[in-house]
Amino acid sequence: MQEANYRTTVVKNLSEINAYQWEKLRSSGPSESANPFTSYAYLRAMEESGCATSHTGWTTYFLCVWQGEELHAAMPLYLKTHSYGEYVFDWSWANAFEQHQIPYYPKLLSAIPFTPVTGPRLLARDESALHALSDALIALNDAGAASSCHLLFLTETEAQHMKTAGFMLRQGVQFHWTNPGYQDFADFLAQLESKKRKNILAERRKVRDAKISFRHKVAAQISRADWLFFVKCYQHTYYQHGGGTGYLNLEFFLQLSETMPENLLLITAYRDEQPIASSLLFRNDDTVYGRYWGCLEYHPCLHFETAYYQPLEFCIANKIRHFEGGAQGEHKMARGFLPKTTYSAHQINHPAFADAIKRFLDREQIGMTGYMDELSEHSPFHKGRKSII
Repeated sequence: MQEANYRTTVVKNLSEINAYQWEKLRSSGPSESANPFTSYAYLRAMEESGCATSHTGWTTYFLCVWQGEELHAAMPLYLKTHSYGEYVFDWSWANAFEQHQIPYYPKLLSAIPFTPVTGPRLLARDESALHALSDALIALNDAGAASSCHLLFLTETEAQHMKTAGFMLRQGVQFHWTNPGYQDFADFLAQLESKKRKNILAERRKVRDAKISFRHKVAAQISRADWLFFVKCYQHTYYQHGGGTGYLNLEFFLQLSETMPENLLLITAYRDEQPIASSLLFRNDDTVYGRYWGCLEYHPCLHFETAYYQPLEFCIANKIRHFEGGAQGEHKMARGFLPKTTYSAHQINHPAFADAIKRFLDREQIGMTGYMDELSEHSPFHKGRKSII
């Protein structure tokens, strides 16, 4: 491979990178680059709202590869002082380091803060720039400022690239829904096994019998009052489940409404014309991503309706092929979602711990393979379902 005249920088504030160059780099990559969470607007909102900064344990450390003044490769990268908001759990690794009085933090992390969605982490104009970027990442990790380096929810192609570069791979599972061209929700239900279909109809009936209705709003249709209500629901649900507050604040959501409104879908539930629940989803032309939900009143099956069935209605009506409902959740299979492998890549600098974690990952992979085999035997669809187009 012909060596290009590259230079590498670590950017500690995203404003140091020109937004046009970042977006140009995204558009030069594979179709996964259309993922809204790698957009300049999304990452910048994380910083400017104060959600992902050094004060919250997410020190910006973006790695960039330049040729002259042109950005040829880049990756979202953070220096982390904890493992919150990641959704690929390494707490046991951190505890093992601590028990041996070896610091695990800070660590280098390439991820989208608080966003467990698969997408590109190695943005590169071409193969040469890609190799320059991964080489620069390894050199940065070897420099010793961190205990380790982790890339979370990267694409399968990127995972294989990092494996070749010497990283250890870890697999997880999420549950995604695919639209082969359903005409309406009834058409989707017709493809499910009878028991699954009846359960979904019963769940939806409970919400309907409670006299709850829904409104979908996109882009500029979402008002400030809608955002205030959504954040109230979001924070209330966090408080109910753990007694704390959510990772994200009103400023973050308001900034997104200004900078990337075309990617937003807000679904609000009403009872007696009063809003009682809300879910926020992101979208592009091909995929809807379920992200956050909350409610102020409990009603049976309200979560399923607001966070799953209403988005499915939206996908079908707008001919959107995929719906990613978020992290984890075997219960989604009963609602027409199928398992999808996710990937992370890890490099541990301490040799003894690297060996121990490699053995752990090997054992975990055996279990994951068996788990995926078991899931594949429990498809919610009957054998005569439509083929995926």
